[in-house]
Amino acid sequence: MKSCGVIVEYNPLHNGHLYHLEQARQRSGADVIVGVMSGSFLQRGEPSLLDKWTRAHLALAAGADMVVELPVAFAIQPADYFARGAIGILQALQVTDLCFGSETGEGAAFEELAALVNEQQEVLDQAFKKITNKRLSYAEKMSQVYQEVLPQQLIDLQQPNNILGFSYAVENHRLKKPMTLHSMKREQAGYHDAAITAEIASATAIRQALFQAGQQVDWAKTVPTYTEAALKTQELVNWSAYWPLLRYQIVSASLEELRAIYQVNDGLEYRLKEQILKAENFEDFVTLVKSKQNTWVKIQRICLYILLNIQQTEMLSAMEKPEYIRLLGFNQKGRQFLKQQKKKIALPVITNIDKKNEALLSLDIRAGQVYQMVKKEAAIPLDYYRKPIILP
Repeated sequence: MKSCGVIVEYNPLHNGHLYHLEQARQRSGADVIVGVMSGSFLQRGEPSLLDKWTRAHLALAAGADMVVELPVAFAIQPADYFARGAIGILQALQVTDLCFGSETGEGAAFEELAALVNEQQEVLDQAFKKITNKRLSYAEKMSQVYQEVLPQQLIDLQQPNNILGFSYAVENHRLKKPMTLHSMKREQAGYHDAAITAEIASATAIRQALFQAGQQVDWAKTVPTYTEAALKTQELVNWSAYWPLLRYQIVSASLEELRAIYQVNDGLEYRLKEQILKAENFEDFVTLVKSKQNTWVKIQRICLYILLNIQQTEMLSAMEKPEYIRLLGFNQKGRQFLKQQKKKIALPVITNIDKKNEALLSLDIRAGQVYQMVKKEAAIPLDYYRKPIILP
């Protein structure tokens, strides 16, 4: 069975994602689509609207054949570590192809750039160290480096999906048996587009419409009916629900305890302490803390590390490489693929968490427990003893 991987978050799953799944199968000729999906918290440092089990079910309904969870140690990281985790899992499953969306739309261009970068990595690192302008963001510095060292490359690496695609390509190029890359161009809506004007809209625009009280925005036309049903019947969460918990964590923690949190460095703990009592809500707090060096997204991720109490030491250990594959759901094709790959899979496949493997997944368990804390509905077990979703 030929397989194609997709790396997703589905926050929420919309019509653009349906197109992506269709194109992944068509362009790769795959029999099986394997989705690597973020769990309770997402790459830009946000909680997911819907829990991971609901999103896995939606993914299977939309055309994926198997869904596995991207461990939280990779899921809430910048593009390079996010890609390391996702590509590592697909490699362990021996998936042969990868399809991703981008602003460029050419898989070959990403493969070519990844090859150049891996060849010139030492030169690129030296060029990066020479940039002394502290007002530049990381993305701006990297864009400047690539223009200087690799002026022939044509991919705009300040575009969000291009950055992810490039990171996938770099990690993929380092594999002994790289996957074949397929990239499809985003249609109708850009990543940050906030307006809904057609049946394909950005996830950003859909989320904004869902939380805009008193405003009638026709978001339902942008999602399949099963996503619409989930969004209308289930409790949705965003950062505002976790604001009291985050505020408590920062107020009650000592400066030393804050410094122990992953990515809290260069005196940021003082700024966090200073601004937390001034802010009225989460958005206000991030606005007060962010700077040119510490962008909105970086501060949002750091807030998540604080919320989850992720220490520097445990994160650095967990993000070295994936150590397991957490299976969230599959259909009959997915079952056949797992059976076919059984002897080839390089990591343990975990179908449910129990006392024997809980230490291995400790960060994911903690993330699930914190995610569930703000839910008003009856608690649903996010991890322990919950078996994968099985669809026909």
